[in-house]
Amino acid sequence: MSERETFNGHSIFTLSDVAMSIHKMIERTYNRQYYVKAEILKLNYYPYSGHCYPELVERDNGKIKAEMRAIIWSAKYKDINDRFLKITGEPLKENLSILCLVTIQFSPKHGLALHIEDVEPTFTLGEMEKSRLEVIERLKKDGVYNKNKTLKIPLLPKRIAVISVETSKGYSDFINTLRNNNRGYLFYTELFPSILQGDKAIIGMIHQLSEIKKRLSEFDVVVIVRGGGGDVGLSCYDDYNLSSAIATFPLPVLTGIGHSTNTSICDLVAFKSFITPTDVAFSLIEKYESFESKVDEYIVTIISKSKLRVIDEKKDLQTLISHFRLQSLRLLDVNNNIFLSLNQEILNSYRNIFSENKTKHSILINKVIGNMNRHLSLSINSLPNIYDNIVREVRNLLEKTDSEINYLSEKLQILSPENVLKRGYSITYYKGKAITDSSLLSSGDEIITHFYKGKIVSRVGE
Repeated sequence: MSERETFNGHSIFTLSDVAMSIHKMIERTYNRQYYVKAEILKLNYYPYSGHCYPELVERDNGKIKAEMRAIIWSAKYKDINDRFLKITGEPLKENLSILCLVTIQFSPKHGLALHIEDVEPTFTLGEMEKSRLEVIERLKKDGVYNKNKTLKIPLLPKRIAVISVETSKGYSDFINTLRNNNRGYLFYTELFPSILQGDKAIIGMIHQLSEIKKRLSEFDVVVIVRGGGGDVGLSCYDDYNLSSAIATFPLPVLTGIGHSTNTSICDLVAFKSFITPTDVAFSLIEKYESFESKVDEYIVTIISKSKLRVIDEKKDLQTLISHFRLQSLRLLDVNNNIFLSLNQEILNSYRNIFSENKTKHSILINKVIGNMNRHLSLSINSLPNIYDNIVREVRNLLEKTDSEINYLSEKLQILSPENVLKRGYSITYYKGKAITDSSLLSSGDEIITHFYKGKIVSRVGE
């Protein structure tokens, strides 16, 4: 063994001497496996070799407290990642808290590293759930958790802003369901494309929500739908920023994310959530079906009540006419009695005066005749006025009744099936009856659909 060089009386060690010494010390000291809790700062996975070199950190109040390099050899990485994905729904990726089983090794050439033998997915799942509960609590503390649910959705939401991917099956299912509805309802949709899973989805969807907000008056509702891909990469829907953007959005937000394992926070804060995009479309169509059914009921009710009202008004009119006729006859009879009474009175007076004083006979006769003529004239003159008043009252009543009947007729005309068809609706008949429930139809049934202009005959398919 050669003598070691010295300098100023101190031995000189080569770098490899120091490295080997550290290697032997760590090998002796850390001679078993350890569980280490850390956060993946960078994954550093190399598909060509299959090896993974994660950079692990420990944070304290957001600041890195410790940092260390790790290694997952290709022989273990696939099994670890597949198992992790199956249980958590997420692959190994950056910014995940993990509990890993490691051996501590020091290489003179590559330095200190943690060799990861296994990763415990249930720990990460617990950390994800903990983070999820913290986000929910934060949204509630901010006072926005139920804010979108308090909005009022339009009676007939027609203009729909859709956040999705044009090539996704979920978007296709949503659009086809809306367009091919059995009643022929028309919807306006506009796609705002965005990635729907993974970390980039958060930025994409928030950006598209801000774009929709710039054109707020053009839409009635916002729909977020995705399809296929299972539950992989859906932790983005538990993100605080995305959830807050949905919760505070000024239009009702409907989600059809298809997160089958549990309900995401975005689903919880949205106006309403559905399992699939097709369910979202059916919910919109159902609003139109419900409205149309109520309109049909109102039309039947209005027609029925209008007919009863017309009958009642006619009865009242006949009663008034009879009343005025009786009143007229009664007044004529009264005046006739007055005339007869006056005539009798005049005759009696004439007889008395004639018997008492024959000398005044001619004067009294003239006076009696004058009085008689005056009374007759007054009675005869009053009869036309009474008749005119009766006629005027009857005409006024008839005009008022005609106005009410015309008003009711106009209302019936507005709600007639022809005018309903003018507004873009259609009515489908089966055996002469309007169909309001598709379950009443069977395959092969012949149906007739009436539009404002024209009609089509079709058969029900499978």
